[in-house]
Amino acid sequence: MNIIRSFLLFFLLTTQVQANTIYNLIKIPNLEIYETKTKNKLRYLYARQPFTIGVDNNINCYNSSKDDLNNKYKIIKENLDRYSLEFLRKINLKYIVLCEDLSISKINTAGIPDHIMKTLIIDIKFNQNYFERVIHHEVFHIINDTYKGLFDELTWSKFNVKEFKYAECSTCTNKLGLDTYSNTDGFFTEYSKSTASEDMAEVFSHLMIGTNLDNLDPVLEKKIKFIKKKLLEIDQNFTL
Repeated sequence: MNIIRSFLLFFLLTTQVQANTIYNLIKIPNLEIYETKTKNKLRYLYARQPFTIGVDNNINCYNSSKDDLNNKYKIIKENLDRYSLEFLRKINLKYIVLCEDLSISKINTAGIPDHIMKTLIIDIKFNQNYFERVIHHEVFHIINDTYKGLFDELTWSKFNVKEFKYAECSTCTNKLGLDTYSNTDGFFTEYSKSTASEDMAEVFSHLMIGTNLDNLDPVLEKKIKFIKKKLLEIDQNFTL
């Protein structure tokens, strides 16, 4: 009986130490380790209980069932395994937080990237029709935030026709559609037209999931060439 009590005490103490360590690293409470033994050293964490974070406590996410975690983890890991350890180190991504019903300022979002904390929060219940593509979309925001100088928005905007103007922010427009256009005309999706950074992220994510690139328009071809060139400047071994 004493042995069992000692084991339980050790387990509880170890779990608490791990939880405290996680919080000290990325400042998100109520997390537990899901998986850390991955080839590219990504550490997957999950919300044991709902959490609220942000300067104004405006970011919220909720815990998921074990079955939902297990099912979505397979999909998420398969997609994130595309990124090598070396590339992830260069873009400052190390921790993946899994939760559901993720929102910022009461606006639902698929993911929240934070290159300073090397963390990407993913809503595992985000629309299944776009789920895998969205994973790479959010990874691009980590890339872009880490290498702002490479992904110049003025240069990017000049690829578009002169009459086109992006919105001031992604939430300052009603251009939210994520369906891929059959006729691209410079953009993969309606959401691409919101801001330059979202446009870049949409181009990158479509490339990562292997979208058919036949019969693309000249504007989108320039954007794809730009993204590919900049990625190789970060890591010569990066492959789409």
